[in-house]
Amino acid sequence: MLTAVTTKAEKSPYYNVLKYGAKNDGSKIATEAIRKAIDAASKAGGGTVFFPAGEYLTGPIHLKSNITIFIDAGALIKFSDNFDDYLPMVPSRWEGIDVVNFSPLFYAYEQENITIMGRGTIDGQGKKWWDFHHKLYDKSMARTKWQLEFDKNNKDVLMPDIPGMVERGFLRPPFIQPLFCKNVRIEGITIINSPFWTVNPEFCENVTITGVTINNPKSPNTDGINPSSCRYVHISDCHISVGDDCITIKSGKDRAGRKMATPAENYTITNCTMLRGHGGVVIGSEMSGDVKKITISNCVFDGTDRGIRIKTARGRGGVVEEIRVDNIIMKDIKDQAIVLSMQYAKSDPEPVSERTPIFRNIHISDITVDDANEAILIDGIEEMPVENITFNNININSKTGATIRNAKNIEFHNVTINTESGPAIIAQEVQMMEIGGVKTHTPHANTPVVELNNVDDAFIFNANPRPGTDVYLQLKGSKTKGIILNGNNFRHAKTPVAKDQEVAETPALEIKPQAASRK
Repeated sequence: MLTAVTTKAEKSPYYNVLKYGAKNDGSKIATEAIRKAIDAASKAGGGTVFFPAGEYLTGPIHLKSNITIFIDAGALIKFSDNFDDYLPMVPSRWEGIDVVNFSPLFYAYEQENITIMGRGTIDGQGKKWWDFHHKLYDKSMARTKWQLEFDKNNKDVLMPDIPGMVERGFLRPPFIQPLFCKNVRIEGITIINSPFWTVNPEFCENVTITGVTINNPKSPNTDGINPSSCRYVHISDCHISVGDDCITIKSGKDRAGRKMATPAENYTITNCTMLRGHGGVVIGSEMSGDVKKITISNCVFDGTDRGIRIKTARGRGGVVEEIRVDNIIMKDIKDQAIVLSMQYAKSDPEPVSERTPIFRNIHISDITVDDANEAILIDGIEEMPVENITFNNININSKTGATIRNAKNIEFHNVTINTESGPAIIAQEVQMMEIGGVKTHTPHANTPVVELNNVDDAFIFNANPRPGTDVYLQLKGSKTKGIILNGNNFRHAKTPVAKDQEVAETPALEIKPQAASRK
């Protein structure tokens, strides 16, 4: 009698790669055997290509619709480091530029219902790729056969505004890159030594990445998870330690990104741990196709260079908006805990155009940071300030505090920043601020808790400075005006408000807290 289980097994049988000629002792390259197993499964309408325990050596693996790659516990798939094995070149995307390039190690193009899962390990053997990447900085080196092949396949590529690696024509392949695919799942596996970006779905819909461990040593551009220009992405329960950013959301670079005009939208990132990396969760700098509707929650960053980082520059264009970040623990952050910078590449102001990036509607709450170099950096551009950013229930211990430049509609509510030196908050060239319940437990002599320089329209309330506070609020700059204070308890502040001579307008100040009403 057929049961539901046996019926399902018949419809989706296992295709053991050993039966198609693969060796699990690492003695023979298994690229062709794996291809035969995938083709057989695909011809049957789909199925599971199975790697039992053992070691496999292979070139690129191209997935087809309705195929699951199952890598069993104890199985190790090592990808060849012979560059020729990744020819012929295939349509790909490289740092937001649409190119024809070396085949990714795992690759799928316009497929659906594809899965890579199991408790085994995949090893990209990236060192040879990394070493060759470093050689490319020698401009006297003759163009190699791989670069000539790249040139032949990429005559009409939209190059980025700032010259870089694309022109050199040797672009290391991503480890896992599904391109224009639907219903992608990557689950449970361990990934090591990626040549370049590790998990990099591009232009995909409904992507789930869960329970994945990524461990790349110190190495160039070996980001962990980079879903770019995708819709409906779910990243959860991953453990990441890499040579660049841990999780990065992107949508294309410069003109190439604007031409494709495909946003990264509707992402959830939750329950992940990030150790080594330039950033914990990063948006940009390639965001020319827009990034919107992103939630990041319940994560731990321990030892990353930055925590939450949103970055762009003039020339990118694109909008980053509707971002929610909450319930994050950070420790040992080498630069900023939170950074929103439009100055990733320094440039001069220019008229607002399609090249002008936009950051707006970003809300960050319930963050605890222990031992960061800098608490917060918001760095907009003159022609397009960062807009509508809120911080709620934040507690940060850092060497220096928060700096906000070229911004508008910025709010701090119940934020504690304990610095080793300098103010908790410095705002410069900002319009419309709300500062409620902001304090530091480490006031410094002759140093304000909050410094406003050329700030137009700010409301400061619920301040309760700690004993030893010399100055709570310092006002600077000839453009500072519209400063109102209300409902504050300044009994421990020697000087509640200090005003430099160039500040023409006297703030509306109420030093005593409002008395409670009695019936």
